[in-house]
Amino acid sequence: MTTGATMTDDELRDRTRALLEEVDPHEVDQYTFRGAQFDAGLAMIHFPEGKGGLGLSRGKQAVVDGVLREAKVPYHDLMVNPIGIGMGAPVVLNHGTEAMHEKHLRKIFTGEDIWCQLFSEPTHGSDVAGIPSRGIRDGDEWIVNGQKVWTTLAHVSNYGMLLTRTDPDVPKHNGLSYFVLDMHAPGVEVRPLYQITGEAEFNEVFLTDVRINDDQRLSEEGDGWRVAITTLMNERVALGGGGGGKGGGPIRSLIDTWNTRKDDLDASARASMQDKVSRLWIEAEVLRLTNQRAKELAKSGDAGPGGSVGKLMSAEMNQRIYELTMDLLGPDAMLHEPGYPMTRSDEAHAFGSLTGSFLRSRANTIEGGTSEIMRNILGERILGLPGDVRVDKGVAWSEIPK
Repeated sequence: MTTGATMTDDELRDRTRALLEEVDPHEVDQYTFRGAQFDAGLAMIHFPEGKGGLGLSRGKQAVVDGVLREAKVPYHDLMVNPIGIGMGAPVVLNHGTEAMHEKHLRKIFTGEDIWCQLFSEPTHGSDVAGIPSRGIRDGDEWIVNGQKVWTTLAHVSNYGMLLTRTDPDVPKHNGLSYFVLDMHAPGVEVRPLYQITGEAEFNEVFLTDVRINDDQRLSEEGDGWRVAITTLMNERVALGGGGGGKGGGPIRSLIDTWNTRKDDLDASARASMQDKVSRLWIEAEVLRLTNQRAKELAKSGDAGPGGSVGKLMSAEMNQRIYELTMDLLGPDAMLHEPGYPMTRSDEAHAFGSLTGSFLRSRANTIEGGTSEIMRNILGERILGLPGDVRVDKGVAWSEIPK
């Protein structure tokens, strides 16, 4: 019998088609189909057998996704539960207990439990290790106080990945602990932050005497930074590795706009614009293949610094794609179709207009680590260049000037 570790691409396609024959995604709801996909090991292909995967490399997921796209399966990870699938599941797999695996992995994939990431704070964004929120031990519980900001989807989330300081008297990276937080726990308050799109997918989260059982801690006390790195590296793979296959994602929006607007241009403008569109399509394809290679090399459930390359490239390229799309729209690009209503989606995703996507893309070079941070990681961890001067290295967090 063929095991997951030795499965060929053709066998993987056959397994996916068998799933489609057994459970018709157009006849059942999202939870039923994606639950069956998880049970078949076709959810997160690089996860172990019995936990949503088959122990294959990340890149093999593209084989499964290709069959599902051909069958017009309407569910996509980035629409179902982007933070839970992209970050929460790998962190739970790598650092959680067996009980956490059983409780969370399947429901993360089906979208029954939406997850959010509670890292950034009003005083610390790029320097996450310096956060001042505090967790104080009280028997078998921790009492957490603080404020988080820019928390995507917190208002619809069941669980959050919480990083907080549990020991202020050691260097900042050593005094952090990482918890799975019930977002409906007493003391958790979520307030919307409206963006330039008119939507509030971001939030600020206030934690007031929130009690968390110690069995909800991931890894050892004080080991939160290592767990956070797992989260951040997987976040960058998720942000940089999307796109839905060759010609998909943001570049598809540009190509569709080009096809509908090219005949409105004069010969000179059309030739110039065609060159720009073609150049971006090539760059998008190079990025897709680069991400595919990075996924092939990544460990099961854990991503290395290579994901930062894809995140950096995709963030800046997305902005250029939508800027060119606006150029194609001409005067129509000055009209933001929704008219800036203050909206707050009840879903884990929102489909924006072209102008909305243009406005939203401005955040791409900030969220998930700024482009400057990505370049630091590229230089230090991949190219081996000397690191930045760090004056707080080895200094207890409590002694760092605030």
